[in-house]
Amino acid sequence: MKIYDDIFVWDGWGGLLKLASGKCRVKIFDLKKGKPDAVAFLKPIIVVISDVPDSKMSIKSCSSHIATRLTQKFSIDHSRMLFIEYYPSINYGDKHQYHIPEKYELVEFQWHEDRAIAPKWRILKPPMLDVVKDLLKPGQQ
Repeated sequence: MKIYDDIFVWDGWGGLLKLASGKCRVKIFDLKKGKPDAVAFLKPIIVVISDVPDSKMSIKSCSSHIATRLTQKFSIDHSRMLFIEYYPSINYGDKHQYHIPEKYELVEFQWHEDRAIAPKWRILKPPMLDVVKDLLKPGQQ
């Protein structure tokens, strides 16, 4: 069940200049809610973030900060969360002849005093990739 779907704004650490502040699309799902006969997951909280065009910072450069803020704001136990960066497919070139396929990256953090540090990215693979794609389909709850 989707529990959050909106633009998330984070403050940076740059004081008046708001260095490293930005925003991204965030979708949070709780797999424990919804279907009572569903398969149990060790990490039932799925967080999917993606860039928005008018942000000053990319999600890749601020993933630790975003993960920390989201766990604080939504009281998420980070040990029960999968944190995923989503990048949609892109066509580019003079005639849009080149293509970069969509990408889902699982981000794993070390946690120190409830702060995400040292992110490591890896490609999300089936069967979890299939679960996430199903969650992101339009009209899914």
